[in-house]
Amino acid sequence: MNLANKLTMLRILMIPVFIAVLVYSKDRDIVYRYIALGIFVMASATDALDGYVARKYNMITDFGKLMDPLADKILVSSALIILIELGNISSWIVSIVIAREFIISGIRLIATEKNIIIAASPLGKLKTVSQMLSVILMLLSIKAISLITDLSIWLMCILSVVSLLDYIIKNKKVLSLGGM
Repeated sequence: MNLANKLTMLRILMIPVFIAVLVYSKDRDIVYRYIALGIFVMASATDALDGYVARKYNMITDFGKLMDPLADKILVSSALIILIELGNISSWIVSIVIAREFIISGIRLIATEKNIIIAASPLGKLKTVSQMLSVILMLLSIKAISLITDLSIWLMCILSVVSLLDYIIKNKKVLSLGGM
């Protein structure tokens, strides 16, 4: 297991800790919410770091190709689901975000069966950044920046839809949709 994969595994191991602390923060001192924020920021940082290390030192592996995006999806989806319960985001927005992730994963699975590799698109990467930023802003829960938080949530939702459409259009051969 190389360094990039160890960073991905670290992120995966941080997810249940993040979830436990964030759930525990409900109706408790704000300190727990900020601890959850710190864990989320560290886990998000490993995403950027493992990708950088893998590319720079040629440590790209099948494990990393599978687990890195999966770890991101689990981290962000878990955060968004709990933030529904905490009253920070509407369930319909989270449903759009998670549905997009399932659809893209399905497209990637079909592509894999056809021996086609679908690289992450710039829009997909921007979408991930917007998701992580939105979660960070919601975890901060600062009234003075509520408009910025709301705008980031809308941007996350819009980028989820736009990046989904981008993947579908660019990969319609994978889906055998021909004239779509």
